[in-house]
Amino acid sequence: MRSAIPRQSLVFGIFGTALVFLASFASAATITGTVKGPDGAPFKGAFVNARNAQTRITVSVLSDKDGRYHFENLPAGNYSLRIRAVGYRSDPREGVTLTADQKASFDWSLQQGIVRWSDLSFYQGDTLLPAGKAKDLLNQQCFECHEFQSRMASAHRDAEGWTQAVNYMRTAMGYRLTAFTDADASIVIPYLNSVFGLDSKMPPTVDAMPEYKNLIHAPFADEAMKIVYVTYELPGPNRMPFSAFLDKDGIAWIPYFGPANQIGRLDPKTGEVQEFRVPFTGTAGIHSAVPAADGSVWLAEQGSNRLGRWDPKTRQITEYQDDNSSGRRGSKHTVRIDSLGNVWSTGSPLTKFDPKTGKFTHFADVPSSYGVALGKDGTPWFAEFSADGKIGKVDPETGKVTKYTVPTPNAWPRRIQVDDGGMVWFAEYGENPAELTKTGKIARFDPKTETFKEYLLPGQSPSPYAFDRDKNGRFCYSNFHEDVVGCLDPNTGKVVEYPMPFSENTMREFFVDSQGRVWFGTPANNKVGYFYLANN
Repeated sequence: MRSAIPRQSLVFGIFGTALVFLASFASAATITGTVKGPDGAPFKGAFVNARNAQTRITVSVLSDKDGRYHFENLPAGNYSLRIRAVGYRSDPREGVTLTADQKASFDWSLQQGIVRWSDLSFYQGDTLLPAGKAKDLLNQQCFECHEFQSRMASAHRDAEGWTQAVNYMRTAMGYRLTAFTDADASIVIPYLNSVFGLDSKMPPTVDAMPEYKNLIHAPFADEAMKIVYVTYELPGPNRMPFSAFLDKDGIAWIPYFGPANQIGRLDPKTGEVQEFRVPFTGTAGIHSAVPAADGSVWLAEQGSNRLGRWDPKTRQITEYQDDNSSGRRGSKHTVRIDSLGNVWSTGSPLTKFDPKTGKFTHFADVPSSYGVALGKDGTPWFAEFSADGKIGKVDPETGKVTKYTVPTPNAWPRRIQVDDGGMVWFAEYGENPAELTKTGKIARFDPKTETFKEYLLPGQSPSPYAFDRDKNGRFCYSNFHEDVVGCLDPNTGKVVEYPMPFSENTMREFFVDSQGRVWFGTPANNKVGYFYLANN
C-alpha cells in the first residue's frame, strides 16, 4: 500500500561559503612533519587530523615508521590539527591558516597519557567489563546497533540518568527491543551505573589493568600507514549514518538509522548536507539508501517495514507499506535496484517490489536475510544472517530460490558481493560459541562448480561487517569488534589490516566509487566518509 502523503525536505546549508575540498594540484597546500614518542624516538601509527573550519571536513593520515606524516591537496583555509594515539597525548594546534600552494610543517612530541574506556575496541571492552546477566543482555539487545564507547563510557550519568537513558531507548527502538522487559531493565540500569556511572566501581582508566596488555592489537605493518581517511560531519547529533552511496553525479546518499527518520544528501566537494524526512512518524530505522539510474533514491525502513522513494523532481519521499500478510513482524534491511527498476530488499522476508504496479513479491523460502547483491546477469544473491545461515539466489524469471550451505558452522554470513566474473563473495561474521569470540572469514562461492573457498582473517576477534571490493581487486571489510579495516588479496590470501582514526567504528556497509575510494558511515561517531591508500 502506498502512503498518501509525501514529506517535504529539510535543507541544512551548514557551511556558509563552502570551500571545494578536492582542490586541484595547482592551488593546494601541503602539511608535513614528524611525530616523536616520549622517548624522543620516531613514533609510528599516530593519526594526525586536519579539520577545515569552514567545511568541517577532516583528513586523517598516519605517521610512518620514521615518524613522518604528509597531507597533500588541502584547500586554502583555517585548520585545526590534532593527534590521536591511544595512551598518548599532545596539545592541538588551532588557527592554522593555509594559503594556496603553501607548504607548512609541524612536528609533534607525544607525552604519556591514559587509556580511557572510550578508547577501547569493542573486543577489548567486552573482555574487560564485568561478566553477568546485565552484560549478556547488553550484548544481546543493545550492542548490535551501538557499542559501549560513545553512549555509555563517554556519558556522565547518575542512577537516575541511566534510568532515563534506558527508558528512552526502549521507546525509541521499541520495534527492536520487544524482548527487553522491565525485569531486564532493572538488571541493566544498576550495572551501567556501577560500571560507567558517576560513582563507578571500575577504574577510570584501563591501561593499569593487568588484562589490558594482552588485548593490545599487534603492531600494524608499515604499508598500513598509507591509509588516508576523509570524514564529514552531519548537521546534528544522533543521525546514526549507516552508509554512503554515491549517485551518478558524485553525490553521497546517507540512511539515518534510529529515530532520526531522514536520509542525507552530501556534496563531497563542499561538505554541504541536505536532509529529507520520511512521512512515517514512528521510528523508521532507515537501514539502507541507494540511488537508482533515474536519479531517484530508494530506502529501506527496518522499523516500519516500508520502502521509500525520494523523487529528484519534487525532492520528497513517498513510502510503500509492505502488507506483512505472513503475520510476522516484517522488516526491510538492504536494497538494490535491478536493471528493470525492481527494488530487492532483504529483511523479513526477502522481497521484490515493482514500482510500476506497487506490489511486493514475498519469498517465503527466505524468511530472513541480510546482505543482497545483483550479478551482471541480474540474478539477486542473498546471505542469511544466522548460525545456520546459507547463501542463495533467486531466479529473476521464475522466482525459484536456490540455497547453498556454507562449509563453516556458525559462519553467520552477512554482506555479499558478486564480481564481474560471476564469483560470489561474502563476509562470514563468525562465532565461536565456546569462547564467545568471533572467527570471521571472507568466502568465495563458484556458482559453476558449486564450491566454496574460505579465507580466515587475522585478529583476536575478526568480525567482518561492511564489505566491498576495491579498485585493485582486494576485498575490504570493517572488523566490527576490533576497530580496524582489513583488505584481503584473493590471489595471495594476504590480509593487510589498517588502523582507524576513531573507536567504535560500527561501519555497516562499504561502497567503492569510480575513483576507488571506499565510502562508509560510522553511526557511533555520527560521520560519513571514505578512505583510500596514498600513492596507490
